[in-house]
Amino acid sequence: MALIKAIVVAAALCAAVSPVRAEVRILASPGGQVGPFLDLFERLRASGERVVIDGPCLSACTLVLSTVPNERICVTRRAVLGFHGARSIDRRGRMYAEPEASQAVLEAYPEPVRKWISRRGGLTSRMLLLRGRELAAIYPSCR
Repeated sequence: MALIKAIVVAAALCAAVSPVRAEVRILASPGGQVGPFLDLFERLRASGERVVIDGPCLSACTLVLSTVPNERICVTRRAVLGFHGARSIDRRGRMYAEPEASQAVLEAYPEPVRKWISRRGGLTSRMLLLRGRELAAIYPSCR
């Protein structure tokens, strides 16, 4: 019990001495519908919180790059960004490409990401994975 009290006191002292830096950690996101991601990332942008990408951030998850300021995004060794062209599903459940939406998404990404995607053929039905040294050249490592 004394050890628990000591840890609580130490944590309280650290909080009083240094400001707490709030962050959101993306551990694994396969993506999904764009609307909810845009809403979430807009709230994150307004909150001032830092975003730590610490695993796969695929498809709609990558919209964080066009919503949250670059200086508030960092990546870990486990980070992987996955990009593909926009697509929709018709009433019969068939998927089809949305080239205009893909172009709008591409233009919204930061310039280094746009250039990386363009060098690999642009946003198509094929998933492009940005990770490792290429990702570390664009976004800082988290501390």
